[in-house]
Amino acid sequence: MRAVRTLAAMAALTPALASAGEWEFGAEIAGELRTFVKEPTFDEQLSDFQPSTVVLGDVRWTSDNGKHQFVAVPFYRLDGEDDERTHADLREGYYRYAGNNVDILVGAAKVFWGVAESRHLVDIVNQTDAVEDIDEEDKLGQPMVKVSFLKDWGTIDVFALPYFRPRTFPGSRGRLRFDPVINDDDPIYEDADEEWNTDFAIRYSHFFGSFDVGISGFTGTSREPSFSFSPDGLDENGLLVPFYDQINQVGVDVQYTNEAWLWKFEGIVREGQGDTFAATVAGFEYTFFGVTESGADLGVLVEHLYDGREEFIAPPTASDNDLFYGARYALNDFQDTSILIGAITDLENGSSSGLVEAERRFGQNWTGEFEARFFYNVDDEDLLNAFRDDSVITLRVTRFF
Repeated sequence: MRAVRTLAAMAALTPALASAGEWEFGAEIAGELRTFVKEPTFDEQLSDFQPSTVVLGDVRWTSDNGKHQFVAVPFYRLDGEDDERTHADLREGYYRYAGNNVDILVGAAKVFWGVAESRHLVDIVNQTDAVEDIDEEDKLGQPMVKVSFLKDWGTIDVFALPYFRPRTFPGSRGRLRFDPVINDDDPIYEDADEEWNTDFAIRYSHFFGSFDVGISGFTGTSREPSFSFSPDGLDENGLLVPFYDQINQVGVDVQYTNEAWLWKFEGIVREGQGDTFAATVAGFEYTFFGVTESGADLGVLVEHLYDGREEFIAPPTASDNDLFYGARYALNDFQDTSILIGAITDLENGSSSGLVEAERRFGQNWTGEFEARFFYNVDDEDLLNAFRDDSVITLRVTRFF
């Protein structure tokens, strides 16, 4: 009750606080063009070009003493081909109180946990915005109350997550989708409270010499849905219906820094989706500094991905026994030019996917991005088989305000 009264008192103070402090306004508008290099696998899918526009706002207010902050980050994408990819979201919209040893956040926010490059196993608070891309990097804003205790011996973050957001998926015209199409408007939940079930999470993080360590726990609605490809798992329109289990998960993420070496590990143990299973990502990044006279750096990345979940019972994954390998080239120039090249190969059936990302700033307010995602040697039984003809090149130009 004391915490509730404290939050109520802070909310009552906000009108007076808004008369002082500092406002910051920002925005970005991006034009994006996807080009698919092969004809689609399924009849309803778009053929080649997929244009879209993204608008992102950023409004922040901070009190004079720095203890109070309001943040709003609205997001909107207008897609020219896939109606399901046209969507709006409040990526962040929260009030934050920063005390000496405690930090309180109330509202919608994004939280990132993890250290690995290829897969973020422990990152479970926010839902994936899967209409954006299949790499699970884009997240929806998560309603939460977050209380952080800041101590010399580490930070403890405690989360109450009162509302669940189901995962988004491409529509029938969309590429990089499964067949049948997934109906994300009418999901099924294990808990009777459905999306209103309150989830809880906690994380301890600290550094010990050259080690950065995070230990986390989660109980509530899984962010990964299960699917049944049998007729019983389809709705009246023949669409797949997602099912969200109740799970418990414990996670660990560790990064060890030793000069040019970064050693990385993420691991989870999860129960509630068939038999209790473990999953891990482990590997390293080694950087060759100053490989050119202009001071460019070259990083080499290698990670092994393992996942022991039950097939056909737990949510599907393509990362059960895979190897990620790649390189990151940073020119360290005024334009922040960088290139990432990587691929993931299934060590059992050889199915592979690759990625090329390049970015460069132009002037003070523009950036250009190039992405190429491709699939090759895909086994008929692999989860990537649905994307076998969806190799895609993406060009994106962003104007910052």
